[in-house]
Amino acid sequence: MGQKIKQDYCIGTNLRRLRKQAGLTQEQVSARLQTEGIDMARDFYAHIETGDYNIRVSELAALRKIFKCSYNDIFQGF
Repeated sequence: MGQKIKQDYCIGTNLRRLRKQAGLTQEQVSARLQTEGIDMARDFYAHIETGDYNIRVSELAALRKIFKCSYNDIFQGF
């Protein structure tokens, strides 16, 4: 109990690339997530980019909207 399931794909590298392409900092992404109803601090978002956190579907959908990209862009290479 309390065991974390290891993610099978690390999309953090793609999210970092998309964030940089959008010209956003992690702090700005965190602030935009807040406006989308996702309560996430910058350091927590950083864990997504490093693959230390299993992203939720609602968070993934919000990031797709923020980065103005497709899910194919997020999962590129998988």
